[in-house]
Amino acid sequence: MAKRSSGNGIIEQARSEGRSVLSEVEAKELLAAAGIPVIEAQLATTADEAATIAGDIGYPVALKIVSAQITHKSDVGGVLLNVETADAVRAAFGEITKAGKKADAKAHIDGVSVQRMAEPGVEVITGMTMDPQFGPVLMFGLGGVLVEVLKDVAFRVIPITRRDASQMIHEIQGFPILEGHRGAEPSDIAALEGLLVQLSEFIEAHPDVAELDLNPVFAYPKGAVAVDARIVLSEPS
Repeated sequence: MAKRSSGNGIIEQARSEGRSVLSEVEAKELLAAAGIPVIEAQLATTADEAATIAGDIGYPVALKIVSAQITHKSDVGGVLLNVETADAVRAAFGEITKAGKKADAKAHIDGVSVQRMAEPGVEVITGMTMDPQFGPVLMFGLGGVLVEVLKDVAFRVIPITRRDASQMIHEIQGFPILEGHRGAEPSDIAALEGLLVQLSEFIEAHPDVAELDLNPVFAYPKGAVAVDARIVLSEPS
């Protein structure tokens, strides 16, 4: 798959196809171009292509369905993790695309994204929503299912400073988990601060972005990386 030369090219292509939701592959390519740490995802349109990509990346890998009509990939069986061989990747490709068609017979399936499995870390979430009064607002909190259960998040109006980022991280109730709860190594707070500032700058540079979610982001003792990414574009004016 040929890579596009710029973020604007990704957005323009989505616009030309009448899409407001970028695929995970597109979203990660856009974010990576801005220097935001993400686990790269590559699009495979055939089972053999998926196996080739997986071999280049190195096992184990994660595979996810790519379809504009299927947003909750896990719910329909569109995600398989820790796939460890080429034959298993080929089988997974067929299983995932079949599950997508079963979930929505009218869905257009672009293919399957292939990415390396990330080392587990403390799961956090960050993203942006558009407030009708204040404009783009950045959010940070504990990630995974915890964000839905605890709703332990902090918000700031974009643009933010490094100090704002630090305050966001420290004010969530789950901050002790990031400090290293019960003997665990503390997460790299400086890396999380940098990520939030980078996202603020990214949103300022891309006014077409109406909504953004990175969930989960794995926070490590050194560094942090986004495992999944979702970007929604604003309606054309």
